[in-house]
Amino acid sequence: MKTLSCKCISLPSDSKSRSYLCSLFIGACLFAGVYYIASEFTVKDYKERSSSWQINVLQNTHSNSIRNNQSSKCKSQCRPSGSEALPEGIVVKTSNLEAQPLWGATLNNEKSSPSKSLLAMAVGIKQKEIVNQIVEKFILSNFVVMLFHYDGVVDEWREFAWSNQAIHVTVVNQTKWWFAKRFLHPDIVAEYNYIFLWDEDLGVENFHPGRYISIVKEEGLEISQPALDPMKSRVHHQITARVRNSKVHRRTYKNRGSGRCDDQSMAPPCVGWVEMMAPVFSKVAWRCVWHMIQNELIHAWGVDMQLGYCAQGDRTKNVGVVDSEYVVHLALPTLGVLDENELHGEGRGHSSQREKLPKPVALAPSVFQEFDNRSAVRRQSFIEMQIFRRRWSNAVKEDKCWVDPYAQPTEDRKQ
Repeated sequence: MKTLSCKCISLPSDSKSRSYLCSLFIGACLFAGVYYIASEFTVKDYKERSSSWQINVLQNTHSNSIRNNQSSKCKSQCRPSGSEALPEGIVVKTSNLEAQPLWGATLNNEKSSPSKSLLAMAVGIKQKEIVNQIVEKFILSNFVVMLFHYDGVVDEWREFAWSNQAIHVTVVNQTKWWFAKRFLHPDIVAEYNYIFLWDEDLGVENFHPGRYISIVKEEGLEISQPALDPMKSRVHHQITARVRNSKVHRRTYKNRGSGRCDDQSMAPPCVGWVEMMAPVFSKVAWRCVWHMIQNELIHAWGVDMQLGYCAQGDRTKNVGVVDSEYVVHLALPTLGVLDENELHGEGRGHSSQREKLPKPVALAPSVFQEFDNRSAVRRQSFIEMQIFRRRWSNAVKEDKCWVDPYAQPTEDRKQ
């Protein structure tokens, strides 16, 4: 630190004046010295404070940067809607149809059984013998079974040993597609590798669920169906008929009439198509199909022509019919056919009389007076198909970001 010296200068000879001026000068020098020393400490303190402030600013900037990066990272995480207020580790995104015991359960994350698949069917009590044959085969292959009772009858199924293992859902006069849209949400069935969504009137003498799954895995089929025995089944579309000495086929050939099919055909129903009576979906394909099913179009007519869009790739390869595991389509009357007792809500009270009939008679149309509304059901199905086609067409026009992977030239569509 510099020293400050003060000397008295020559002053007038008057002793009083000289003494006064000297004192004043000394006071000024002392004041200047004090100010100088104070300013040195002030500057030093300012520098220290300034340096500390800069460090704090840098630290805060770094902390804010970390927080912003964390915030950005968290925002990029895909959280299920409604779960944002919860820590991620506690969120369970999916569920299943497994029944849990009231006590003695193993509370850990280990699965007690290998991955299963799901059989879901819309059923009525009139076809209980046929359904029993189907379910018994699937239960033995470690399937979860879910029955949709469209006639409201549940208790009469308790005679079968597997009944308590199955999940029963009942709503009167609804189709399997109505049930599937409401009870087979993809997040509910996410644990099941394959979803069999079948009608009830199928003969399974030549069908084994385990072998069928092995084949579709080997062939890479995301959407499939078992072939129909053409000698015993009602075949509506040629592509569903069984091909002898074949494991799987993916296309059909038709050289007569309208809608010819050959090796150049790239669209349903010549290729990439299955019928809606016995479809089988992989869980990833089902997630797509579920979104395509319309809430109120419960017959799902028209959806079959668009299933290939959910095939997770090329529909000419990933959609097929399994010939080596085949079924019989019995084409029995189900929805829309009510006997007089059912019409008046008395079906359960008269079930004992129906059960006394021999099995061949019990599987035939009811001996009671029937009210056949199948023509009205078919008419409604056709109306729904027209509505679905219009919705699809409008959706394609309105979605400017969607590109049709199977767009066909206008000339081909006219043919």
